[in-house]
Amino acid sequence: MAVLGLAVTSPILVIASLAVALTSRGPILFRQQRVGRGGRPFPLRKFRSMRVQAADGPKVTSRGDSRITPVGKALRASKIDELPELWNIVVGEMSFVGPRPEVPSFVDPEDPLWQEVLTARPGLTDPVTLRLRNEEQLMAQAEAETSGDREEIYRHVLLPWKLRGYRNYLRRRTPWTDLKIIVRTLWVIVRPSSEPLPSWEEIESSAREVP
Repeated sequence: MAVLGLAVTSPILVIASLAVALTSRGPILFRQQRVGRGGRPFPLRKFRSMRVQAADGPKVTSRGDSRITPVGKALRASKIDELPELWNIVVGEMSFVGPRPEVPSFVDPEDPLWQEVLTARPGLTDPVTLRLRNEEQLMAQAEAETSGDREEIYRHVLLPWKLRGYRNYLRRRTPWTDLKIIVRTLWVIVRPSSEPLPSWEEIESSAREVP
């Protein structure tokens, strides 16, 4: 299915590649180490949406991030930047549905929540990712309300909320629920407003709960 997806989207892949190459210096693809099933690292592949010199900045982005190129902004909004991850699926590093993989600095292998999440192969989409389709907007709101450090806000508030969502999804997971998530994902791409963004108050409240 992933090979078929690459074949079907090949015209989009070519156009996106040209757009990235012609509008900013640097490689077309962005590769970043992420943590996969069993804690094994792997290189996640995306279309590069930031300027190369910004690669060493914060690992979390928010709306209005000056590091993002104009083409990158369009690729992120349409989720086209995620299409190269189909190759991660082809080689067995990811699946279509599963918890989104994190960078190593945000993963705590001693945390029971992380231990449960890392039993699954990471995915391209999942229920949490669908709700956070506009995560950058949410992070911008959190920064404005708390005046805190972006990475600290993510690590101590948003990430715990994500982990609980991943855990709840995995405990109820069946082939049918995964199929429904794929259908929902396609629908959200067509109609983004069909999946409302959670409020920051909801996320903060969840982060204070006992796992």
